[in-house]
Amino acid sequence: MAAISLKLPEDLLEASGRYAAALRLTRAEYIRRALEQMNRETRARLRARRLREASEKVRAESMRVNAEFDRIERDVDA
Repeated sequence: MAAISLKLPEDLLEASGRYAAALRLTRAEYIRRALEQMNRETRARLRARRLREASEKVRAESMRVNAEFDRIERDVDA
C-alpha cells in the first residue's frame, strides 16, 4: 500500500478523528473509506454526464426517426 502525506485544516482533522472513533475505525481507514465513497460518487457523476452528452448528440436524429415512424403509422397505405 502506498503512503501519502496531506495537510488538513485542524477542524477537519479533529472531526475525522471523532467520527472514526465513533465508528471504531482508525482515522486512516475512515479517510480511505471517505475517498472510496467520493471516487464512487464521482465515477457515477462522470458516467451520467457521458450518457447525457451521448443522448444529446443523437437527440435530433431520434426525433427525426420518431417523426418518420409516426408518419408511417398514420399512413394506411405505407
